[in-house]
Amino acid sequence: MQPRPYPERPTDVYLFATCLIDLFVPQAGLDAVKLLEREGLAVHFPRRQSCCGQPAYSSGNPREAREVARAQLGLFAQPWPVVVPSGSCAGMMRHHWPALFDDDSADADRARELSGRIYELTEFLVRVLDVDFSAYGAAAQREERVVLHTSCGARREMGTRTHGVEAVDALRGVTRVEHERESECCGFGGTFSLKHPDISGAMVADKIASACATGCHRLVSADCGCLLNIGHAAEHRGAPLAVEHLASFLWRRTGGDAA
Repeated sequence: MQPRPYPERPTDVYLFATCLIDLFVPQAGLDAVKLLEREGLAVHFPRRQSCCGQPAYSSGNPREAREVARAQLGLFAQPWPVVVPSGSCAGMMRHHWPALFDDDSADADRARELSGRIYELTEFLVRVLDVDFSAYGAAAQREERVVLHTSCGARREMGTRTHGVEAVDALRGVTRVEHERESECCGFGGTFSLKHPDISGAMVADKIASACATGCHRLVSADCGCLLNIGHAAEHRGAPLAVEHLASFLWRRTGGDAA
């Protein structure tokens, strides 16, 4: 993966919250906004945004994915970065949106221009804003050991595992523990988990067992789909593994609303 050039620190950004966060974990979106605003940025949230189109795209329906993506193209008109609290959705928007419009002269240029402004949240915090997470947080917070999960799309398309590792490792009082199956898929895969439930269930069982073997009781990830899959599977199995979106974890460990 070629190193990505990063812009100067902006004053304004857009937030593309993703449909999963909007519907299932809205607090993660709110915490992402708080993290950005604490760094002095004005965060703009176009209310007509919906989905990046990844479910249709990964199911082999590019035409439907293109229509979903097309509905988003005009929502980010200013030349500001678009911050996405999901590596897989950011990967879809940055790498696959331009290809969706290759044969559509009307929207191809808009898709390419917008794709260049897409940043996963942790990537943006670490690389563009250069946030020093070690400078935040109360000394009285209890010590915490966690495992990190990076979705397949985030790891392979956006390279964001590195950013997540840097952010978590900088936190005061937090120890990140690697486990044997960290690099493996959790089995969610969007519609994969619906089409192949037995395979998906075996994959998430392996992931949970590996995480629990470290003795950690919390798994942190920047991808809501993986969190929903792992969290519900852990609860169903009675495994002592809580899950938390990385935006909320970073906000909580750096002082949160008490900062």
